[in-house]
Amino acid sequence: MNSNIAIEFEGVGKQYRLGLVGTGSLQHDLNRWWQTAILRKEDPYLKIGEVNDRSKKGTSDYVWALKDISFKVEQGDVVGIIGKNGAGKSTLLKLLSHITAPSVGHISYRGRIASLLEVGTGFHPEMTARQNIYMNGSIMGMTRHEISSKLDEIVDFAGIERYLDTPVKRFSSGMTVRLGFAVAAFLEPEILVVDEVLAVGDAEFQKKAIGKMQEISSGSGRTVLFVSHNMDSMLQLCTKGVLLENGMMKYRGTIQDTVSQYLVGEKFNYIYHQDTPVSDVFIYDVRFIGSNSQEKGVWSISDKVKFEIKYRKRKEMMFDSKTVASICIMTSRKTKVCNVELSLSQLQNKDEVTFEIEYPSEFLMPGDYIVNASAHIPNVQQYDICDVVKFTVSDKDSVYIKYYGVDNGVVFVKPTIVEK
Repeated sequence: MNSNIAIEFEGVGKQYRLGLVGTGSLQHDLNRWWQTAILRKEDPYLKIGEVNDRSKKGTSDYVWALKDISFKVEQGDVVGIIGKNGAGKSTLLKLLSHITAPSVGHISYRGRIASLLEVGTGFHPEMTARQNIYMNGSIMGMTRHEISSKLDEIVDFAGIERYLDTPVKRFSSGMTVRLGFAVAAFLEPEILVVDEVLAVGDAEFQKKAIGKMQEISSGSGRTVLFVSHNMDSMLQLCTKGVLLENGMMKYRGTIQDTVSQYLVGEKFNYIYHQDTPVSDVFIYDVRFIGSNSQEKGVWSISDKVKFEIKYRKRKEMMFDSKTVASICIMTSRKTKVCNVELSLSQLQNKDEVTFEIEYPSEFLMPGDYIVNASAHIPNVQQYDICDVVKFTVSDKDSVYIKYYGVDNGVVFVKPTIVEK
């Protein structure tokens, strides 16, 4: 393994059989033992199995919680592991932390690993907080003197000085998480692995924890793997990202691009069409206008973003002239950029009304955007479509964007600047 590589996953996979331990029968267990232990062949039961798509019933009892995972993490990287529930994020961290072993593949790493995967991980409930701190430090290979030198910092960060000699079983989940994170962070591991468990803590603690992880990675060059569903925390803390879907790696890149892939997805809805009425007033058709955008949904920052939207009503409905429509542009991170309200009073005399909406050039920063649309009939019905269409503002060949920070915002502004 290269000297600047902290962690390397090589063809890693983890397979489970649903509802059973082992293969489910003595015959299959003996066959697995004979093939792997005696004949030194590949496990025959790893050749079957389905991806871990929880939304489908499936036909096999064997499921790949992770499959074909290969990537490297350099020393000092802060990597966000992103994906829906069941994507395999926690399984990946458990494999790295030796809580369970991979079914196939190999994981190599340099240095000590400290993990915070579940509330109370690594703590003995009958032992006091002090005793658990020393026990965890000893497991990591630290001397008693080294642990004692960090004790005050751990206790202060966790905010549990009054309960230092109280058994951990009497701690709340929030107190346990505070102590667990403090132990993992201050005992100076080369690799820190943190799962969604930080969400248990209060806002003050989450802010402190993120600050500490930033300090760990930037100040001492240690490596952090972080799992969270909070995309703002991901963007604030991480530099790189890995997107998992149904146990497989779907994307890997900068944290900004990974979050965008997660929130928007690779397949954009450039055109929306709905023939069957789904409410009294409904969106019939949405399509972009322009030679480029009709096919690709991509604009340059210097282009005007234009699209056409058609609303229809049920022919038999009693129309309310106060009915209004709303068109909202949001970023891929679900930040609202702007909203436009439209009167649908024209539908009082006809079945369909069409609007052409144009946003000015040099308005939106490069990135992925979502259009949400709705129709509101007062005191009767609210009809919404989220992510009705999606589009991208590109910086390709742009003479405007010169600097790429963590977040350039969403609105492009060219102010008047006078140097004095």
